[in-house]
Order: sequence, then structure tokens, then C-alpha cells
Amino acid sequence: MKNHSAITEFILMGLSSSPEHQMILFWSFTFLYGVALISNTLIVLAVSTCSKLHTPMYFLLINLSILNVFSVSVTVPKMLQTILAKQKSITFAGCIAQVYLFIMALGTELLLLAFMAFDRYAAICQPFQYMVIMRKEFCIGTMAGLWLLGMVNASVHTGLVAQLSFCDSDLINHFFCELPPMFKISCSDTSLNETMVFAASVVIAIGSCALTLTSYWFIVQSIFRIRSTEGKKKAFSTCSYHLLIVSVYYSTIIYTFLRPASAYSLEEDKIIAILYSVVTPVLNPLIYSLRNTDVKEALTKLIAKRIFQKD
Repeated sequence: MKNHSAITEFILMGLSSSPEHQMILFWSFTFLYGVALISNTLIVLAVSTCSKLHTPMYFLLINLSILNVFSVSVTVPKMLQTILAKQKSITFAGCIAQVYLFIMALGTELLLLAFMAFDRYAAICQPFQYMVIMRKEFCIGTMAGLWLLGMVNASVHTGLVAQLSFCDSDLINHFFCELPPMFKISCSDTSLNETMVFAASVVIAIGSCALTLTSYWFIVQSIFRIRSTEGKKKAFSTCSYHLLIVSVYYSTIIYTFLRPASAYSLEEDKIIAILYSVVTPVLNPLIYSLRNTDVKEALTKLIAKRIFQKD
């Protein structure tokens, strides 16, 4: 019987064992990863170089883009490697590092989305006090606190999973090291791990979701008071897209982490994990930024500047 100190590596089973699916998966996820990487990086560069966009909303947007690049880079490159490699292994230390980095990015992004919703509430419902509410010190301090909370939450879960023993199997039925499939193959008592995951899901995921929905409830009420039909239509269009991506993100994470281990369906959970680990980082730039006129103008100037510099 091997305990956690004797395990040197795990085998990631990936999304499919079918040879004919491997190259389709490889090129599909390479494309998605490229889009996520390029679009989020462009947003960071555009906002950083355009003084017009140095506002609280875009400061939060930069943090969201950084988290998107971070989270998708933790999972997808390793998955692409396992698709191409005959040996689909990841070291024990590498697996633990992946758990920590992904949970940190996930938790921080959940909290950030709630803060972004509050920012929109302040801008729309309290326009005359917006710059007082969302002053520079408050934004930087709150954002630092969110990153710190994400790190502490990840440290707790990573520390607990590192203490588990793995006796019967080193096969992780997933495309990256995530908590539910690791609980499945552990021969230790995972009740404490599951309790902490449940508690974190309630506090961070459901708490952030409740704050986000509350903010949008007040925003929708304010929109109804807009007299212009065109203004209402534009505001509803923006809010509906924001709510769509937030709903998908929160619902998939709550569904994955709020269930007991006995209810896990690993094949189904792999598909759901794609939504919050890969698809969301691709959609966020489109929903939050590329539909925004100011961001599009800044991106156009940035790209034009680079082209003329080369010429």
C-alpha cells in the first residue's frame, strides 16, 4: 500500500481515449487557448496604454483578463501535452501545483465578478457618487484583498489534498488535476476535504453569486426608469450578456463543487469543467470588452500603432 509520500506521479486520462478524437480535441483546444490568450492580452495592453480607460471599471477588467490568461494557462497546455504524448503523466508535485493555481484563479475570479457587478451598480444607480465610492484606494485595496482571499482559499484545499493517500489507483479521470476526481481515487477519508469544499462553495461561489444578482436587480430597476426606448434597449442588451456569462460561470462551479462525492459523475463533470476552465476565458473578453466602443477604439489605435512602427 502506497501513501501520498510514495506516489511520484498521476496519469491524466483526458477527455477521450479514442484515437480518432485526439487530433480534433488537440486543434480545437489549441484554437480556444490561442483566442483566450490573444484576446485577453490585447485587452490588458489596450487598457494599460489608453489613458481614457484608466477608470475603476477597466482596472477590474484588466484583473479579469489576467485571471483568464492565468486559469486557462494552468489547464490547457498540460492537456494538449497529454493528447500528443503517449505517457499522460503528471508528477505529484505538478498535480498539487495545478490544484493550487487553478483554485486560486477560480476563487479570485468568482469574487471579482461580484465586485465588477457592484461597480456597475455604483455607476448606474449612484452616478453622482460613483467616483467617491469607487475611489482609487478602495479599488486597489479591495482587489488586493480578493487576490489574498483566493490564495488563502487555495492554500487550505491544496494543503488538505496533499495529505490524502492514494492506494488503489493513480488514474485521474479528468484533463487536469481537480479536487472531485482526486477525492474519487483517494483511499483516505475525504470527509474533511469535502466539508471544506462545500463551505468554500457556499461562502465564495453562492455568496458572490448572491451579491452579483442583487447588484443586477438594482441595475434592472434603474433601467426601467430610463425614459428613452433606445437607452433601455442598449442597457438591457449589455446586462443580458453580462448575466448570461456570469450565470454559466457560477452555475457550473456551484454544480461541480457543492455536491457530495457520491454524486460525482466524472464524465459529465469533465464537460462542465470545459465551460468554466476554457470556454469562459474565451467569452469574457467578447462579453465585457470587445462589444465596448471605447475598448474597440483603444484596440484599433494599439494595433495601428504597432503596424506603423513596423513600417
